[in-house]
Amino acid sequence: MEFWQQRQLQDQSARRQDLRSPYQRDRARIMHSAAFRRLQAKTQVLGVGMNDFYRTRLTHSLEVAQIGTGIANQLQQHTNAHIDLLDSMSLIEALCFAHDIGHPPFGHGGEIALNYMMREHGGFEGNGQTLRILAKLEPYTEHFGMNLTRRTLLGIIKYPALASTLANYGEQPELESFRQLKPAHWPAVKGIFDADKEVFDWVLEPFSDSDRERFTQTTVAANGGHHRTLHKSFDCTVMELADDIAYAVHDMEDAIVMGIVSRTHWQQFVVPRMAGVSDSWIGDQLAEIEDKLFSHKHYLRKDAIGTLVNAFVTAVTWQEFAEFQSPLLKYRAVMTPEYGQLLEIFKQFVLRYVIQKPEVQMLEYKGQQIVMELFDALASDPKRLLPTNTRERWQLANSQPHQHRVIADYIAGMTDEFAARLHQQLFSARSISMLEFGGQ
Repeated sequence: MEFWQQRQLQDQSARRQDLRSPYQRDRARIMHSAAFRRLQAKTQVLGVGMNDFYRTRLTHSLEVAQIGTGIANQLQQHTNAHIDLLDSMSLIEALCFAHDIGHPPFGHGGEIALNYMMREHGGFEGNGQTLRILAKLEPYTEHFGMNLTRRTLLGIIKYPALASTLANYGEQPELESFRQLKPAHWPAVKGIFDADKEVFDWVLEPFSDSDRERFTQTTVAANGGHHRTLHKSFDCTVMELADDIAYAVHDMEDAIVMGIVSRTHWQQFVVPRMAGVSDSWIGDQLAEIEDKLFSHKHYLRKDAIGTLVNAFVTAVTWQEFAEFQSPLLKYRAVMTPEYGQLLEIFKQFVLRYVIQKPEVQMLEYKGQQIVMELFDALASDPKRLLPTNTRERWQLANSQPHQHRVIADYIAGMTDEFAARLHQQLFSARSISMLEFGGQ
């Protein structure tokens, strides 16, 4: 497995008595990066600043890491455990810390906005941007980002295919203004940016030709939308399950505490659907979990949340795909069907009663408009409006698609507050001094 610990740039720095493993160093680089710190001021589900209780993308990522290592520990206990794939909890933590780093300000609204503005220049998608930040943009090195190990970069790739092979927009209505943009018309292509093909090829280099061909296979979406990838690496499946559990359970907790969802909502949506889940534990615990979740006593609610997280973590097991040769592709972490069904119920519950709530959608729409107007302004006169470092990158780019990608990189790296303040600086009659407006 030594080639999976290789980096794009051989480390030249001499660190005194540094006994850390390669994955411990990866975790440290991610944790100490500016991109990771910015997650504290980026929207998770509810807008930053609405309340000081609920989760940001930073606290969400910390919780994903805790759940991810719990899943790894659970997998180690199975009789058919492939222990050699679970040789580093630092690797799992690194992936969980990094998984949301590429997401732009204002959550899904910001992603849709950047994807539309980049529609003729390779598109935009948060997971593709994550790889780009880790492998190219974060200034730990001059040209190779954080210069992480190959296996860490493999684990962060959720959609292993180039965006150009996946895109399928069809005919889209012409917009008279940004105000008319509908997210359903411009969903992001879930894949690797074509601009990052060189990094993608380097990551996949150790695989056999047959493994590489299978791993990058795609399928046509049933609804006629973008094509989809079919496979993920083992490490990625652990991280993604942890992300799903944190999203479904912890974001539901936020919504309950803030009064966005009520016990009536739970009884109308969750209870009848859970009745179709054929697992005796779920049936036996359903009423008690409901009582605790909607109790006014915080410790009872926390106990219910912990019970649910534990139920999902202990329901993760191994799955084998015999057509692959490499163990990193042959094995995956999966949730047993009953608990996978339950997790999907919770995800749909959050989607319906939180994400699709008009007040939340209004905030998403507002963020969407801010991002599009920022992009339009910066692209109209980059030499004049971009900050010095970004302007130098823009000038070095050798074509319009690459220059637009530099602008997308700049906006994607903004926090919600920074983007809102820059928008005000550019478009509001209210004066903001240079000292009040910090650079980024």
